Amino acid sequence: MMRTGEATARCPGSCGELVEGALDGRDFLITCPINLYSYANVKILYNDDQIICSPGHEKTLNAVKKLFDYTGVKGVGACISINSQIPSGLGMASSTADITAACIAASVALGEQLTPDEIADIALSVEPSDGIMYKGIVYIDFIKGTIKEYIGMPPSMDIIIIDLGGKVETVNFYKNKIELEKANNKKEPFIREAVSLVKEGLYLQDASLIGKGAVISACANQELLYKPELEEIIRTAKELGAVGVNTAHSGTVVGIMFSEGLTNTAHIENVIRSRVKNLKRCFTAKITGEGPQVMREGCYYAFS
Repeated sequence: MMRTGEATARCPGSCGELVEGALDGRDFLITCPINLYSYANVKILYNDDQIICSPGHEKTLNAVKKLFDYTGVKGVGACISINSQIPSGLGMASSTADITAACIAASVALGEQLTPDEIADIALSVEPSDGIMYKGIVYIDFIKGTIKEYIGMPPSMDIIIIDLGGKVETVNFYKNKIELEKANNKKEPFIREAVSLVKEGLYLQDASLIGKGAVISACANQELLYKPELEEIIRTAKELGAVGVNTAHSGTVVGIMFSEGLTNTAHIENVIRSRVKNLKRCFTAKITGEGPQVMREGCYYAFS
């Protein structure tokens, strides 16, 4: 790949996960990517070997430094600018999206051909990471990266994202390994069923099966990170004709999933606001399988 000296990339965030837990002793999640993005621009500095980044993005800076070490690039620096649509600290993969977009932009600017697997390994070396660096929906070991499995493209689905307030720091949440292991062992039978339903739903392009699996996983996670509003959200979702509800298993957001074609979004959001206590805001997005993209000649093209 030719070195361009500058590149821009974007990566989708997520609305939590469709499923998260541990099976046979291995932690994993199934991604729920959405069409909110982190944008990264990287300029290579040929007269300076420093790597600098937008304030407040230390994880991204760390990841790009690791990328430079990994590729063996020396004698040049980089200036990284991040502009994100994804709220942070809610379980929407904001840090992973920043890291992925920046690493892709840096690799393109340097003329290095990195794979999604390599980007995932760099992200995972910084913190537990979502699998949004891949196209489609993936099943990934979000801590050690021992599993990275593509399981299908999502059917067309809208998702109303509910912000219940508060923030969770990913690294801190996963520090208590003993309690996490106990909780994961207890919910394993439910998680196994949830995975089966989501995989079948992706294979059949059946949003209702995906939604059923997501609800099972969300409810099973209540002992680990309790959301007092979840039962009311699930009841309201059923009344509104949703196919299911998912959550950020280590965050605070909840998603209500619909088959694509919502025409009464404002009414649905008003009903949710009237029913759900402690709601800070809600907004609508789409579940997407497009994966990260690189800008070329003013248009975004798939990164692979």
